[in-house]
Amino acid sequence: MKYILVTGGVISGIGKGIIASSIGTILKSCGLRVTAIKIDPYINIDAGTFSPYEHGEVFVLNDGGEVDLDLGNYERFLDINLYKDNNITTGKIYQHVINKERHGDYLGKTVQVVPHITDAVQEWVMNQAKVPVDDDRKEPQICVIEANPSFLFQLGGTIGDIEGMPFVEAFRQFQFKAKRENFCNIHVSLVPQPNATGEQKTKPTQNSVRALRGLGLSPDLIVCRSAKPIEMAVKEKISMFCHVEPEQVIFIHDVSSTYRVPILLEEQGIIKYFKQRLNLPIGDQPSDLLMKWKKMADRYERLLKVCSIALVGKYTKLSDCYASVFKALEHSALAINHKLDLMYIDSTELEHSTEVENSVKYHQAWHKLCKADGILVPGGFGIRGTEGKLQAISWARTKKKPFLGVCLGMQLAVVEFARNCLNWKDANSTEFDSDTKNPVVIDMPEHNPGDMGGTMRLGKRKTVFKTQNSVLRKLYGDETFVEERHRHRYEVNPELTHCFEEKGLKFVGHDTEGNRMEIIELENHPYFVGVQFHPEFSSRPMKPSPPYLGLLLAATGTLNAYLQRGCKLSP
Repeated sequence: MKYILVTGGVISGIGKGIIASSIGTILKSCGLRVTAIKIDPYINIDAGTFSPYEHGEVFVLNDGGEVDLDLGNYERFLDINLYKDNNITTGKIYQHVINKERHGDYLGKTVQVVPHITDAVQEWVMNQAKVPVDDDRKEPQICVIEANPSFLFQLGGTIGDIEGMPFVEAFRQFQFKAKRENFCNIHVSLVPQPNATGEQKTKPTQNSVRALRGLGLSPDLIVCRSAKPIEMAVKEKISMFCHVEPEQVIFIHDVSSTYRVPILLEEQGIIKYFKQRLNLPIGDQPSDLLMKWKKMADRYERLLKVCSIALVGKYTKLSDCYASVFKALEHSALAINHKLDLMYIDSTELEHSTEVENSVKYHQAWHKLCKADGILVPGGFGIRGTEGKLQAISWARTKKKPFLGVCLGMQLAVVEFARNCLNWKDANSTEFDSDTKNPVVIDMPEHNPGDMGGTMRLGKRKTVFKTQNSVLRKLYGDETFVEERHRHRYEVNPELTHCFEEKGLKFVGHDTEGNRMEIIELENHPYFVGVQFHPEFSSRPMKPSPPYLGLLLAATGTLNAYLQRGCKLSP
């Protein structure tokens, strides 16, 4: 069993997730099967009840796990499907230990952080490392001769956070249990460059490594993050004061695309280092997989044509709130050789109340919306900003602008159509108005309004196409059904769907029982599509999500040509 621990220092948010994902990509390119675990020190059981402004988006897995967005990076980079137990939290560990104590598993002993919590962390990691995550369903392993499972995990937060100390202690012990040749520690640190001097400072990294060593973990590799490429003298200084060889100091500066990060790591000899340090039976050169990444990164940087998409949402102040949506759009734009210009529009700024309070903001928001090539309304919860989203949807429908509504976006498209085409002026979702006379969106029968965590319709579900005359069915390769991930408490009222279909809003996809409406398409429109599921969670850099690809194709005026070619991209 080979373990690579990625820790962070100085500040959070310096890219541990991308670096961890990139290291996994490099190992996979060498023919190794890799899985990933993310450890978060918060007491929440999972990420499901977080505000997006706390930790960014909530990423949903096939098994319905609501997890940290870094697991989305792992899935996209490694093209794997993880499970909710691949995201360990303090809450999960303590709940697990307390349940064991209640069952009498500790035989009357005093239950303590050491050894019971730390042992539980180690057991969880070792058990989850063996779970298959590839399509071949084989246990993660290092290839060629020895079948030694390999996995990668990231210790969330930064070294020094008091809430993360039990995990640090767990891995201090674990490195001896696993043995040196099976355990490698990578420390990601920041090398700041103050504007006043322009000099790259190494002291924060020195202090961070010193703190890590004081806790009993010594870094094998130090990955230094910086705004600009780091000078050789800085590398030598970090090597000398952090007690590592110069080749054990890796530089990753800010790049135009995250696709470039695995290439930067590989160019600095990380494959050769892993081969020697972990005694891996691999060659010194990566396979065709990493060459595909290099070609993709090169192509991304050469793109000239631009496609602009307006994302109309309520969490637009932090881009991480829509991380998977952005990535799905980026994957699709790259597939059709366009650079993505994503314009975030706060939906409240499209509302009449903003026009009264701040007319400049109002007109700026509408200017962005009007100049966009396509419009996307993503998922969300709560009434704030819904009227602005309805305005954007109405604009897309009447002006024949390409539109994609995801989850709440689809539900609001149904509400907008009911109000303006069926003349049901008070049509609404019961989420926003429980007394509406025309409840076109209703809460699901199994929805429990008490507890908030894990009470939604979650995870991968089957959607069946009920007609061949569907744009989305063609985009999915003319499949009879698709399986996508869900996260919702409300759904379109099935008793009213016939009223919409008579006016041209078709429900072309539903669940296996035919009761839940999953996909809408509007007749006589270039691309007006809504999906109840979240296709962005399944998008991959080399396998873009069909609903998002359809939006980009329609926004660039190439959708019909693509469909006529049998859904094949032009060279």
